[in-house]
Amino acid sequence: MDYQAELDETQRSLREITLMIEQSQGELMKITQRNAAITSHLQQVQKQGASVDEIKMAYDSALDVQQRLFVMRGQLEKLQNDKGHFEKYIAVLQQAVSGFGTTTSDEPSSTSNTKSQMAGIEMIVNAQEAERQRLSRQMHDGPAQALSNFILQTEIAMRLLDVDPVQAKEELGNLKTSAMGTFQKVRNFIFELRPMMLDDLGLVPTLRKYAEAFKDQAGLDVSLTVTGAERRLEPYLEVMVFRATQELLGNAARHSQATLIKIQVDLGSDIIRVSVDDNGRGFDPEILKQSSNLGLKLIRERSEMLGGTFEIDSVTGSGARISFSVPAKV
Repeated sequence: MDYQAELDETQRSLREITLMIEQSQGELMKITQRNAAITSHLQQVQKQGASVDEIKMAYDSALDVQQRLFVMRGQLEKLQNDKGHFEKYIAVLQQAVSGFGTTTSDEPSSTSNTKSQMAGIEMIVNAQEAERQRLSRQMHDGPAQALSNFILQTEIAMRLLDVDPVQAKEELGNLKTSAMGTFQKVRNFIFELRPMMLDDLGLVPTLRKYAEAFKDQAGLDVSLTVTGAERRLEPYLEVMVFRATQELLGNAARHSQATLIKIQVDLGSDIIRVSVDDNGRGFDPEILKQSSNLGLKLIRERSEMLGGTFEIDSVTGSGARISFSVPAKV
């Protein structure tokens, strides 16, 4: 990895996201003021005993502004979280540049350099995943709770009960159904972002649950086979193997037009091997080398830098097998 180039690119992204935060804060202030004005107008309409159409129009306006306010707050929170992620990643990259960018012939042996490099890789992986873990918890405690509170906003529609009970109940039902559906989507996002059970139960249970969930969502026949002694691995290895498997499974579903995907995980005493097979259209591995598939390139890079391997076995029209291995103890 060219750490200096990555550092320059990340610093550029940080500057861009800082500007976006400033713009979003200005927009959020405008929407907040608009929400206050609309809410006040809705209260006045209700007190004045307006017609059903006037109440409905005021209610729709209030709900629209509240939805915009909710979306903008979520967007601003995400931007601020991304900014924090970039700042932490920049600090890690700066350490990597200072550690790997000043090699001379008088430095320690290749073995010592390799250990230092492995420590840097572990540091970067841990930093990225720690940020994902923090974001997933914030999603759980923030937007997920906000969506739960969104259900309580049905009380606004309840005010229509005295005017048109049938219409009010219908709107309440639609609003609650929509809110519950969105709430489930947020829960799925949390699992994609950082499965909590990866920390609590480890790699294998998390892979099993993810494979089942992916099978239901993608509508594909997905199977997982695990051999070897099931056990907890080093946290950064569990993260690396899970993320790599997640990427391979997603690629197979998105690009291969497969109907069957088989995941095989071998937890050897010395080597951890993972392979993902599909019965899709396959591809020419040579073409892949020229593509912009950063996911596969990252899996290859991390596997090889940890002392493992990365292999692609595919022929156009005959499916594909992509596998990687990493030492069980680095």
